[in-house]
Amino acid sequence: MRHVHFIQILIGLCVLALIGCKGEPPIDSYTEKKILVLGNSTEPQGLDPQIVTGVIESNIIRALFEGLCVEHPSKQGVHLPGAAEAWQANDDFTEWTFYLRKDGKWSDGKPLTAEDFLFSYQRILHPDFGADYASMLYYIKGAESYNKGEIKDFSRVGVSAPDTYTLKISLKASIPFLPDLTKHYTWYPVPKHIILKHGKMEQRNTPWTEPDKIVSNGAFVLKQWRLNDYIQTEKNPCYWDKDTVQLQGIRFLPISNQYTEARMFFNQQLHATYGLAPEMIEHAKDKYSKYLRQETYLGTNFIRFNVTDPLLMDLRVRQALALAIDSEAIITHILKGGQKPAYGMVPPTDDYRTPHVVSFDPIRAKKLLEEAGYTGNKKLRITLLSTDREVSKRLSEAYQDMWKKHLGAEVSIEQREWKTYLSRMSGLDYQLALGGWIGDYPDPTTFLDMWKTGDGNNRTGWSNKDYELLLAEAEQTRNPSARLRILEQAESLFLSEMPIIPVYWYTTNYLLHTSVLGWHPLLLNNHPYKFVDLELKENH
Repeated sequence: MRHVHFIQILIGLCVLALIGCKGEPPIDSYTEKKILVLGNSTEPQGLDPQIVTGVIESNIIRALFEGLCVEHPSKQGVHLPGAAEAWQANDDFTEWTFYLRKDGKWSDGKPLTAEDFLFSYQRILHPDFGADYASMLYYIKGAESYNKGEIKDFSRVGVSAPDTYTLKISLKASIPFLPDLTKHYTWYPVPKHIILKHGKMEQRNTPWTEPDKIVSNGAFVLKQWRLNDYIQTEKNPCYWDKDTVQLQGIRFLPISNQYTEARMFFNQQLHATYGLAPEMIEHAKDKYSKYLRQETYLGTNFIRFNVTDPLLMDLRVRQALALAIDSEAIITHILKGGQKPAYGMVPPTDDYRTPHVVSFDPIRAKKLLEEAGYTGNKKLRITLLSTDREVSKRLSEAYQDMWKKHLGAEVSIEQREWKTYLSRMSGLDYQLALGGWIGDYPDPTTFLDMWKTGDGNNRTGWSNKDYELLLAEAEQTRNPSARLRILEQAESLFLSEMPIIPVYWYTTNYLLHTSVLGWHPLLLNNHPYKFVDLELKENH
């Protein structure tokens, strides 16, 4: 009842704000100036494309930098020219050649060359740099060996520059979806001349990404970063395709409270929200359907186990905690956004059959916990780490209640702000942790490769050689159907050892202002800002 009462108050305040607004609404002023204003959940971890790992950071970095290929604004899987004006592959998709455009420039006017890409790939793979996402480049011959220090000479890695504007990439297996990979920020170029001006190649967290120092190659440049207030970008006059870009800038607001974000939207202060509080979804559907967007999103929500923790080394404990979660109830009573219960890590498609390993079975859960020795007065006492967002808090409390009800477990909740939460997970300084993963490209490996030994995004302490052998076998399998069957085996093995609990498959629920043009549903939600425009509407 507390949430229902609160939402009624919130809606009333939003309506009063709309009625009482005199003069030009803030959003009209931004629209006239062609400044897109977006909610972006929280403060980003940073803006170095080779250090960050999250969607929040990606939303900003995609405005500042551009990869070899760019996303089509409305067609999934279609690749448009970016830093490369053309590309080609050999017959088995193991050798790719990208032809960089000669009018490509950094925002300080210096030419963007193949050497910048070589420097960028060496930097993210350098063993002393410690990039969590270095594994995104492991498809390249020798990349993994170089990253792990097994080879020292970067010239043995499968990237080369035959001339100033030609980039050749040799892969260790057939990868027909390489253009998809190049649209991810780990494959973006970073400015060699600026990074080396402020430190060494392998040095992290130098000041090169500060507003008065950063140089980028995307449609926009960083103008201002006011901590916990906003990040402002403006149109890049040196961008090769600047005539296509209609926006004059983008403002990203770190609004972690979804109720505050909704209030700001209805108070005409935002063009789009990052998300939408569950209680607002039905109301928006009834009263503000022209603003509501509900779309499929290629992602999985889950709970991580720190399998190195003494309490969680016992598989029966992990299985018991997994079987005691009622995903249907979570979706119905908390999320309310059309999500689907996840019975595996990889969202199913027509071609990929996700192994059906995880389910809600409280009776078996109780039995497993008892077999693990938790009987009588001996209770399982454990801590759950989450972010400080409202939905994360409510999910944590729901898990806490379910584990108490079905297992008699005592669960403490630790809420931390985004950067601390990420740091704690990376350092395995937790027992259980809320997690989620959005696909980087449309293939099952984007959900499976991260669980390899030592991967910076694993953050569970789990590893399995047989699992990695299956992934390696799939890499070398050219028959598409046979490859997917091997990946399904790998996922079955992964789920049987339970380093995570899949909970639900994502959807996106958000509000979008009618003045925004060129913004279409995309499976990865990576809207290319260069195609977005703003047009003032009389009745909005």
